Amino acid sequence: MGSQGNDWDVEQGEDKGLVREHHRRNSEVELVTNVRFRMVWIFLDNLQQVIFGTKLFVLFPAIPAAIVAKSYNIGNPWIFALSLLGLTPLAERISFVTEQISFFTGPTVGGLLNATCGNATELIIALLALHQGKMDVLKYSLYGSVLSNLLLVLGSSLLCGGLANLNKEQTYDRKQSDLNSILLVFGLVCHVLPLMFKYAVNPASHRVHPVVQEVILRFSRVSSIAMLIAYAAYLVFQLKTHHQLFEAQEEAESSKETEEEPEIGIASGLVWLIGMTIIIALLSEYVVGTIEDASDSWGIPVSFISIILLPIVGNAAEHVGSVIFALKNKLDISLGVSLGSATQISMFVIPLCVIVAWIMGIPMDLDFGHLQTATLASAIVLTTLTLQDGTSHYLKGLVLCLAYVVIAACFFVRKYPTSTMTNAEVLHHPQD
Repeated sequence: MGSQGNDWDVEQGEDKGLVREHHRRNSEVELVTNVRFRMVWIFLDNLQQVIFGTKLFVLFPAIPAAIVAKSYNIGNPWIFALSLLGLTPLAERISFVTEQISFFTGPTVGGLLNATCGNATELIIALLALHQGKMDVLKYSLYGSVLSNLLLVLGSSLLCGGLANLNKEQTYDRKQSDLNSILLVFGLVCHVLPLMFKYAVNPASHRVHPVVQEVILRFSRVSSIAMLIAYAAYLVFQLKTHHQLFEAQEEAESSKETEEEPEIGIASGLVWLIGMTIIIALLSEYVVGTIEDASDSWGIPVSFISIILLPIVGNAAEHVGSVIFALKNKLDISLGVSLGSATQISMFVIPLCVIVAWIMGIPMDLDFGHLQTATLASAIVLTTLTLQDGTSHYLKGLVLCLAYVVIAACFFVRKYPTSTMTNAEVLHHPQD
């Protein structure tokens, strides 16, 4: 009996061990299954938020279409058009992803991240144009981005905000706009001086002496370093030492954060950010490589495409966000978006390209030409006068938008880069 009892206990122990082993294996299978389902659920949720969370999602099919067009060499104008359409939702969505990441990083790091990624499209296009030696496209696109933010983005924001708030007085804190205006004027000085120096030394000649060109190039590099120092001080001023001047924008953002929660995690946000940056770089390479062929095929000047069309695509996120805040009578944020982006291009992206070109051995200076410099100065002066009294109405926005239309028409009828034409070439093309 004792041996039978021991045998029964052994069998029972073996059975319990088998049961525990069975449960352990089942739990591991369930855990792996749950992890797999969770990963799939996170991916589908991110896909819903990032891709289908914007009304511009209908343009996402243009991305694979551009890749197919490039692979099968369908035609450079088609590649350019599809790439431009594909960049539009990417520029808006990359702003959304950086906003989601800022929920986890805090306002300081989030502000720096937005400063870096907010104009990612323009920066990538500029660097690719620099790498391919297309200096006209590089300068045109950067100049056009500043112009678009000052006149189109800000103008449409003031126009829509004024029409939506006819019975309310729209006001804003002048401290922010004054600070950005000072930086924009400083950047304008750095653009005007090389142009003035060139004609002060040899005003009668249309050809710049190589020695004079070398002096202008060195002066532009020194000015670019000064602009980068000024922009770095601006970031410290805004985010650290005098952040109380921007408290209206910070309070609005903080109230927004208390009402909203991040829709995607930080790991997912970083993956989406890296992936979108790679796709933007690919499409930007297509755009830069096919812009001349598209210009010839459509009969549209390269200057118009670079100054008007490319910045509209690159500033899609700023444009939509600025208008939405203006409709809600939050002009401080609208001005922070439009003026902040213009300041970033003028004081960070342009001098950065000059320094990168210096490292690469490519001669790039801050002389953007007569017409570009004159219209940029006009835009800065007009914007400064518009914002001088701290109040806004729809008429101010309408004037800024009309000024942008007039400048766009000017570059549309400009068929040739007249700043590099000789007298004989001007006489040969009297329509210009």
